[in-house]
Amino acid sequence: MANIKSAEKRARQNDKRRERNRILRSSARTAVKKCHAAIAAGDQDAAAEAVFTAGRALDKAAGKGAIHANNAARRRSRITLAYNRAFGDAE
Repeated sequence: MANIKSAEKRARQNDKRRERNRILRSSARTAVKKCHAAIAAGDQDAAAEAVFTAGRALDKAAGKGAIHANNAARRRSRITLAYNRAFGDAE
């Protein structure tokens, strides 16, 4: 444990940030899993909503710095590609 006042504060900040990042990363992962499940189930409306929700969760995590922006872009691209392969480009 830190003994210096500034180090104690830094440890508190790190704990807060780690918890916030963990929540953001977890919600993004859950959204992506739900997206893949909806695509596998073959429900186009649910899958479209899940793709949108997962994209928002990934962008939010990237915007807050919980994941890298390129990581979010790659994962969003992959779920969009999976959706398009399953249902075609027609909406």
